[in-house]
Amino acid sequence: MSRTKLHSRPPMERMLRIHQAIQSGIFPNATRLAEQLEVSKKSIHRDIDFMRDRLDLPVEYDAAKYGYFYTEEVSGFPTFSVTEGEMVALFVAEKALQQYRGTTFEKPLLSAFQKIEEALPDTISLNLSAWDDSISFRTSAIPQIDLDIFDHLAKAVSKHKQLNLNYRKPGHKKPEARKIDPYHLANINGEWFLFAYCHLRNDLRTFVPSRIQAIEETGETFHRPKKFSIENRLQGSFGVHHGKESFKVVIRFSHLVADYIREKTWHPSQKLKSLPDDGVELSLSLSSLVEIHRWVLGWGEQATVIEPPVLKDRILRSAKEITATYSTRST
Repeated sequence: MSRTKLHSRPPMERMLRIHQAIQSGIFPNATRLAEQLEVSKKSIHRDIDFMRDRLDLPVEYDAAKYGYFYTEEVSGFPTFSVTEGEMVALFVAEKALQQYRGTTFEKPLLSAFQKIEEALPDTISLNLSAWDDSISFRTSAIPQIDLDIFDHLAKAVSKHKQLNLNYRKPGHKKPEARKIDPYHLANINGEWFLFAYCHLRNDLRTFVPSRIQAIEETGETFHRPKKFSIENRLQGSFGVHHGKESFKVVIRFSHLVADYIREKTWHPSQKLKSLPDDGVELSLSLSSLVEIHRWVLGWGEQATVIEPPVLKDRILRSAKEITATYSTRST
């Protein structure tokens, strides 16, 4: 949130004076108010519109008396207070959203924050320059999403509208037609996922919005099952992959990376145990091994799978395939 823009919101003090003039019963008009407040009549009209449309004040124009009046009693000018802590929190939130600058999300996000800024009272006095130089957020990979498709999905989820998709699965060159009932949109670890009932598969499936090539409404609506819960759906997953099995996963990490493991909550089920060599043992309860398999590979030789045997076998197979790939390329 730039410091310059903090002064560009509608001047609440001026609108307070307009309110006082109207409430006095003198039927002020735009010309008189503009002269008194030393602004243009256009500014007065804009302020009146803001008072009527955004502050819900019952202001109307009386053509017979050539001035504005309230159609019902108004006890006071509507305002709200914002503490310094709340303002800083809002500023930090805006900084966090900067990861979407230059993406399709930038325009609607900036528009939303501008509307929030316009509703803030003018009495806030806060030096944000220190915070601007002290806090930042960065991300290494920003998902590429078509804003029109994402907007269509969000509206369909909220209004329970059935959709037809052209959806391309990973590794497939051609998309396939899917009819879905979209249940929930979730941002998980910085990526968007759509949880929807797929009529082709007769099951709840997870879709990636960036893989949707075309979308249209069927004209039908649906009722989302009461038993559906995104929390229950993701309870046993290490990300988004949900399985029907139950795995006790135990991984040991060397002392070189043990602190990184201790510093985060990787999963709600996790348990940590310190090892004699200053390493750490991580235990998890999962329903799928797809994502934990990839995650363990990312730690290289610093991670050793203890349980389950099926995960150990998959890691060993991947290590052999990686070795074979590099051996082939080196020759």
